[in-house]
Amino acid sequence: MFDVDFWREIFQSIDKNRTRSLLSGFTVAFAILLFTVLFGLANGLNNFFSEAFVDDAANSIFIRSGRTTKAHKGLQSGRRIQFKNKDYDYIKSDFDPSVEFITARIYRNVAASYKNEKNSYLLRAVHPDHQYLEKTRMTQGRYLNQRDMQSRTKAIVIGDLVRQDLFLKDENVIGEYINLSGILYKVVGVFKDDGGDDEERIIYMSLTTAQQIYGNNDYVDQINLTYNPEMDYNQAIDFGLDLEQQLKERFTVAKNDQRAIRVFNMAMQNKGINQMTSVLGILILIIGSGTLIAGIVGISNIMIFIVKERTKEIGIRKALGASPKAIVALIITESILITTLAGYFGLVLGVGFLEWIGPSLKQYFITDPGVSQSLVITATITLITAGGIAGYLPAKKASKIKPIVALRDE
Repeated sequence: MFDVDFWREIFQSIDKNRTRSLLSGFTVAFAILLFTVLFGLANGLNNFFSEAFVDDAANSIFIRSGRTTKAHKGLQSGRRIQFKNKDYDYIKSDFDPSVEFITARIYRNVAASYKNEKNSYLLRAVHPDHQYLEKTRMTQGRYLNQRDMQSRTKAIVIGDLVRQDLFLKDENVIGEYINLSGILYKVVGVFKDDGGDDEERIIYMSLTTAQQIYGNNDYVDQINLTYNPEMDYNQAIDFGLDLEQQLKERFTVAKNDQRAIRVFNMAMQNKGINQMTSVLGILILIIGSGTLIAGIVGISNIMIFIVKERTKEIGIRKALGASPKAIVALIITESILITTLAGYFGLVLGVGFLEWIGPSLKQYFITDPGVSQSLVITATITLITAGGIAGYLPAKKASKIKPIVALRDE
């Protein structure tokens, strides 16, 4: 197979028949190009949804309060629903088997200053579990803990961009004090968040500290939790619906009141995305495979024509002593070579097209479209197999031609 004369014959055959070689290659190249582009777009869609929720745990549930829009059990509409610590405790205790992490939130806007630097930031007062819901990555120091909650310590954790705004580049910030709207707080940690710049311009403190300083009450603005990761989507959705129903009963809210208590369950979002991407993946697989099969059939037909065109040549080879095995090897190798080179050209063209058009697709919910390494390996194996299949049948037929019949062929 590695004989120089053998390969010279193959390249001479391709060179003498450039038109049919290009036609054969175009069929395969186009099939692989379309296959690559379709799978790349599907991956881009998956990337968009993955990035959209990158800064929150995938099993999160967000519980927000508002005002009632319907009268219920003698209570008028327009009533403000206000969560308190006891509501947090109720969810944590009564739904314990279904809850993984849970935190309440209080929001404030604060003016922060350190030495000569000043800026305004969003303050979030939370429980220690918040770190796992937000997927916060600590780069310096520590996160808030139960001791901060119990002692109501004036400790804060700042985002990396807050650190850059207020401190020098190489300055050690742990243990330093920042003035937040007239009160000094000790920096105990610095964090990063994949959610982007807005998430890294946030300051965290313990919820009990904020309740004592900003109002001396037990109110909370929001309650967030993650459900047990062992639940499947349907179980998680049922849990979210049950939680919403129980809270509405607890606050005497009508079941069909959509604004008083709002429960956003990531399980519903994830299930819908999963179903959509699965259906899209199946459709793309069917279309892509169909295109690939069409390419294989196309080159197979061309190879049949090539063999017929070279009948006399094959007859002469056999008359000179060429074995059927040598005839089959020659035709199959030529077929595989054309298919593989054309396929790689289509693959490279498809990847290049995706890289070129990728930035403009974000408006269509497609981010960083591309093909995986496993797809490239699969495509390579498919190409070699396709080339072998396309060349084998006509090669086998050609190897059985009798020299005298081949030489009489017109």
